[in-house]
Amino acid sequence: MPPDTPQDAATLAAAGRELTFPLALPIENRLLTLVQPLRVLPGKRIVGEGDWAGQRALTKLFIGAGSKRHYQRERAGVDALIAADIPTPQVITSGAFAGGGYYLLTEFLADAVSLAHVLATAPASAATLARLQDACRLIGQLHANGLEHHDPHPGNFLCHQGHVLIIDGDAVKRSPAPLAPASAHANLALFLAQLPLRFEAQSGALLDAYARPLPPAATLTALIAQARARRLADYLKKTLRPCTLFDVWHTLRRFTAVVREQSAALASLLDDPERAIAAGTLLKNGNTATVARVALGERQLVIKRYNLKNLVHAFSRAWRPSRAWHSWREGHRLSFLDIATPAPLALIEERRPFSLGLLRARAWLISADVPAPSLAERLAALPADAPPPAEAEALLTLMRTLHTHRISHGDLKASNLLWDGNQIVVIDLDAMTQHTSATRYARAWRRDRARLLANWPEGSELHQWLDRNLPEGRAP
Repeated sequence: MPPDTPQDAATLAAAGRELTFPLALPIENRLLTLVQPLRVLPGKRIVGEGDWAGQRALTKLFIGAGSKRHYQRERAGVDALIAADIPTPQVITSGAFAGGGYYLLTEFLADAVSLAHVLATAPASAATLARLQDACRLIGQLHANGLEHHDPHPGNFLCHQGHVLIIDGDAVKRSPAPLAPASAHANLALFLAQLPLRFEAQSGALLDAYARPLPPAATLTALIAQARARRLADYLKKTLRPCTLFDVWHTLRRFTAVVREQSAALASLLDDPERAIAAGTLLKNGNTATVARVALGERQLVIKRYNLKNLVHAFSRAWRPSRAWHSWREGHRLSFLDIATPAPLALIEERRPFSLGLLRARAWLISADVPAPSLAERLAALPADAPPPAEAEALLTLMRTLHTHRISHGDLKASNLLWDGNQIVVIDLDAMTQHTSATRYARAWRRDRARLLANWPEGSELHQWLDRNLPEGRAP
């Protein structure tokens, strides 16, 4: 169907992800054109930038089963925010359209950026802290008015012309005002759990901005830890199933997971990773792994193939997730926790057809290339025996963050830490583990600590500096 042909909700729902933009819909005797998508939930919802008779609008289309219920919930949440005088994009119009669908058009804030974008791209500056304080202030206003945003992640806060707004009315729930303390504290903890650890030192300023009664500090700390663990577990599950963020398919011969927005660009590598390795620059060619840097247009990527040394090794690996699977998961764990690592882009596992696709064979991991020297190379090139301030701060921040989350690397040699301008990037995640047992973590951390110290002679100033400053073995 041509993109300018008016469509209805049933057609859009049946199309799934196979939508052609721009989309045209007759709305209130005018033509709504959905110019480009921002988010698509196949058969359920389409969100994008629209043009309604010359007026730009953030457009939400509710389609498929349950469309009326979801629309009503969204509209009720937006109305509740407006009634409580909480900043949110203003409604232009809303209603039903042909085929059983519903629409909600709100003002399009062209120069707005999400708080998540600010946190990802801006340093821990006074301006960034001010935006976080604004967000906490809005959460306090929600709770004072008996409202709770069930998904208060930084992506649901917009920064626009020096102000912060809340979006996603579907997640706003109304209760008697003010919100019950237990619910309010858990909701505040859910927001704080999603902030990078570098802002922990500013937690006092954020809690002051919240301006509502708080639980004891130990209680809030426990609530934040619980919320962070739940969100991480949910996210890691998503990396292995089809969803908005990931494209996953499983056949008798192969299991593939890829970051959805990279799926089209990586198609040739996913189809034949061996051909890409053969054409690339070999970085390592060992018994257990082969690593190559490959060109994809103007991008440089790294493909790591996890080899099977012999028949016994192949048999032992067939029954459990591959090391590529493990590295894929741990890479996304680190990214989720705001710990720098080469972006994991795709996972491929060969499967044995006779086992109905259950038994594993070789595996590949495709990740972004980080052309940076190792920490050992970086420090060797500097005249001082102790790390300069930038490198020292980056290293200690990394170690404290890993320690806080009870993450052990398993092979923490300096060549597995890259110096990338102003941060340390962690690579080679095959043996990485996040521990639930404090005792096991303490043992693993002591091994990691000793392995890192072993990179420099025991009597050297650098070795002694690290020994003084690295966290001890006791689990947090």
